[in-house]
Amino acid sequence: MITPRKSEARGGGNLGWLDTRHTFSFADYHDRDHMEFRDLRVLNEDRVAPASGFPPHGHADMEILTVVLEGALRHRDSLGTSSVIRPGEVQRMTAGTGVIHSEMNESRTEPVHLLQIWIKPEKRGLTPGYEQKDFSKERGPLVPVASRDGRGGSLTIHQDASVFRLAPGGEAVHDLAPGRHAWVQVAKGRVEINGVTLGAGDGAAVGREKALRIRGSADADALLFDLA
Repeated sequence: MITPRKSEARGGGNLGWLDTRHTFSFADYHDRDHMEFRDLRVLNEDRVAPASGFPPHGHADMEILTVVLEGALRHRDSLGTSSVIRPGEVQRMTAGTGVIHSEMNESRTEPVHLLQIWIKPEKRGLTPGYEQKDFSKERGPLVPVASRDGRGGSLTIHQDASVFRLAPGGEAVHDLAPGRHAWVQVAKGRVEINGVTLGAGDGAAVGREKALRIRGSADADALLFDLA
């Protein structure tokens, strides 16, 4: 069964410096029918204005993935990390016992467009950690970017979940083990999964499917979450 979550149904809004859309309940947006999906707790699409961003703030007990689609995002945290995340790169931060970080648009002239993803960890009180990798040169229609065991050179997350990125124009079949679920989120272009077409900003919950047949348009950019 595939249940679409259309782009225009998401929460959030335009704050001037930030244009944000929330797939699940977040901050001032509360929708009891869309609190989370399995261990996927937050899936925000953000556009941050030039020379703006999120000032230092804290997180705990969450696996946080940041995917930059356009522009550049400056990350600083209480672990001493300072880095710039660019298109093709994915960052993983284990908040664990507590991390303070800031995220700022690196440019003074261009906006930055990103996905902010929170996955609930398998246990509380983990040691905070950070990892970042450029996947832009990886081959294959579905590139693993995060997994519990770091398979295929992906980032390591502390949860029984895997995250894949669909290459533009990619076609693939992803098998779902019995009892597994999936979420598909389209960032750009169009993606067809088992005959259901999703556009930019659309997502879909997947359950009771043995396999996903995925086809992306020439400009497609999408994430597939394989979840317990």
